[in-house]
Amino acid sequence: MRRRPLLLALPWLAAAARADDALPPRKLVFPRDHGAHPELRTEWWYITGQVAAGGRVFGFQVTFFRSRVDATQQMRSRFAAKQLLFAHAAVTDVQGRKLWHDQRIARAGFGVAEASEQDAALVLQDWSLRREGEVWVARLPATDFALELRCTPTQPVLLQGAQGLSRKGPEAAQASYYYSLPQLATAGRLTLRGANFDVAGKAWLDHEWSEALLHPEAVGWDWIGMNLDDGSALTAFRLRRKDGSTLWDGGSYRSAKGDLYIASPGETQFSPQRKWTSPASNATYPVEWILRTPADFYRVRAVVDNQELDSRGSTGAIYWEGLAELIDSNARVVGRGYLEMTGYASRLRL
Repeated sequence: MRRRPLLLALPWLAAAARADDALPPRKLVFPRDHGAHPELRTEWWYITGQVAAGGRVFGFQVTFFRSRVDATQQMRSRFAAKQLLFAHAAVTDVQGRKLWHDQRIARAGFGVAEASEQDAALVLQDWSLRREGEVWVARLPATDFALELRCTPTQPVLLQGAQGLSRKGPEAAQASYYYSLPQLATAGRLTLRGANFDVAGKAWLDHEWSEALLHPEAVGWDWIGMNLDDGSALTAFRLRRKDGSTLWDGGSYRSAKGDLYIASPGETQFSPQRKWTSPASNATYPVEWILRTPADFYRVRAVVDNQELDSRGSTGAIYWEGLAELIDSNARVVGRGYLEMTGYASRLRL
């Protein structure tokens, strides 16, 4: 039976926030902050990357979401759905020009869906994402594909924003705790329609949690996380109004030597170029961008145009999330990573 779509806040989605809802600055402490923060409304753990085997190239996405259900917090029943867990997984077959994706949803508890508060240990039915020692391990048997990947950090945690407190709008309450682990050395097995591939490549991890997020004028966002070939890492995002103008922007650049620059509002500019219209949703997405950052001018180009995900069976949103190339001002491909675009099929709302 098809579930009624749950319009969960993907990262940064929530009702308009009050100034007194602002998150306080805090020191992120690991490994505890790799774990869940159920006292806040919305949280996600997100790993994306590019892997290859025998001349075949694949993009992959693994995302676990946690959502606090405010209406049930005072209930005493063990069966009350106080926390919901969702997960998305996707594989882009670059040579086959095709995206494969699947999703899961369950209320937390009873061993079916769990998110540890001590360290990263997420279980949702037969899907899991855990830290085993320092290694992030994803095991996701899905419809038509499966992922079993080990992602090993090669660099320290990158604290986004002001030491991990990242503004997402013009009001102080529009913020999240946010860190990244770029340049993850990734290896494992990818199975696609029964064919097994022993793959290796690079990945990127984001972990973000918040209480109140999107500004009322924001309909969605555009975001990239890029692993550059020289070992540096680039994050850029903007929140977008209905007319396509930028409401808020930000990002970061960390060099291979570890020098970190956090962008101030106005320093990051997204300019849409070539567009693609989904035959499934009729939404039109910019699949190429000119991106100005404090590090350089870049072109961001989707490796495959059709990387739209329909998550109406879990989070309720239709969005574009896929493998993309980063091209510098000298027209050289200098990195690869993921581009995410939300709010194009319809405004994101609770």
